[in-house]
Amino acid sequence: MDVTRLPLGNTVFEGQNNAYLIDGDVTTLIDVGIAMADVRADLLDGLSAAGVSLADLDQILLTHWHPDHSGLAGEIQAESGATVYAHEDDLPLVAGDEDAAADLRELRERRFDEWGISDAKRAELEGIQADFEAVAGEPSDTRALSDGDRIAAGDGELSVWHLPGHAAGHVAFAYETEDGGSVPTNGATDADAVDEPLSVAFVGDVILPVYTPNVGGADLRLERPLQRYVDSLDRLIDRDLDFAWPGHRDPITDPSERARVIRSHHVERTQRVIDVLGEHGPADAWTVSAHLFGELEDIHILHGPGEAFAHLDHLEHAGAVERDGTAYRLVDSDPDVSALFSKTKY
Repeated sequence: MDVTRLPLGNTVFEGQNNAYLIDGDVTTLIDVGIAMADVRADLLDGLSAAGVSLADLDQILLTHWHPDHSGLAGEIQAESGATVYAHEDDLPLVAGDEDAAADLRELRERRFDEWGISDAKRAELEGIQADFEAVAGEPSDTRALSDGDRIAAGDGELSVWHLPGHAAGHVAFAYETEDGGSVPTNGATDADAVDEPLSVAFVGDVILPVYTPNVGGADLRLERPLQRYVDSLDRLIDRDLDFAWPGHRDPITDPSERARVIRSHHVERTQRVIDVLGEHGPADAWTVSAHLFGELEDIHILHGPGEAFAHLDHLEHAGAVERDGTAYRLVDSDPDVSALFSKTKY
């Protein structure tokens, strides 16, 4: 499969986004970046260097609905006629469904009440949310993908893996080479050639090479967000990829190990949440996040308590904490935390 990584600027979200071009019979773009002029220029420059124009694009595959991955989809579709695909759970947001957007806004207000975010911090976050909505771009006419689908791309075929957690409709697009290929060894600068077939996937933000994807705040629509994310990590570990193309930064040369590291991070964070409740007594998600992360600014006003909520929710379902209104109270001061992360059905 002929893959070209297209690095994109991003001064609004976490930075250093990737789009991926798969050239061939079905010219395919995976993710597109935020809807900003400089990001569009990055994308067009990358396509041009690969000898591809917007008019050559047949389809756009989105790993998830977040604007740093989907923002330019509607604009590019309008110019190229490319078909846009997203998982069925994210399709309404990508397609600009007004009811879906209204439901998300209503859910956000309810969560902020439950988490205990102050009026001042909520007002600060509203400004940041407005900035994000400004780079979300135009909606696209989007077709639905489901787990297990197979879709032609380039001169080959991709398998769709539904891996929710960071987003409800997050997917990876996986493929296998028939006769070997190149495995990146030093970021994007070096590669080793191998003869045996390789198992590869475009993994979006399920795993990232530098930081851990946010769970709980990045998509409020998920029930049991941490459990769903851990299930997705377990599924990715079991697939034992040779390497992965992530949504940000450089290729991941041992995806299963990276997923294990992120999984262990969440086990450790759950223990920290238990320690916070044990030391400070019952608390809401905002207070727990303050003990975990300190003073929160910018988008972390959302991500911090969202992460705390995901862990508190996980503990509540395990019977280790009880919730009274907005406050969580420790019931079991010494649970077997590792056992709380045993595999479940995907």
